[in-house]
Amino acid sequence: MHAHLAAQDDDMWYVITDGPMRLVKANTVGSLTDGSPHRIDKPREEFSTKEIWDKLIQLCEGNEQTKENKLSVAVKKFDNIKMKTGDSMNEYDERVSGIINELNALEKVYSNKEVALEVVRGLPKE
Repeated sequence: MHAHLAAQDDDMWYVITDGPMRLVKANTVGSLTDGSPHRIDKPREEFSTKEIWDKLIQLCEGNEQTKENKLSVAVKKFDNIKMKTGDSMNEYDERVSGIINELNALEKVYSNKEVALEVVRGLPKE
């Protein structure tokens, strides 16, 4: 995402992380000046864009617990992969590739030998 935004404009990433301009908020604790509240800089964690970005990261990537659960499920899928009755080799290969891609995205990498052994184990005896 960082590269995509940077490709649109060099400053786009800073707009997402820092906001497009100096953001201020009313100081509810401070004194009033000419009947209007004193303004102070808004902390970064209160930027709405940042909140949205953080929520998107959480939804797409999840927290550490979610990542561990996803990895656990993907490893179990890989360990239990079997060629279904009526599957062609192409269909079986697509399912295996999908699981391998899912594992790679979760930073779990198997060697070609491990993948080949699991693919052969999943083939029917006939």
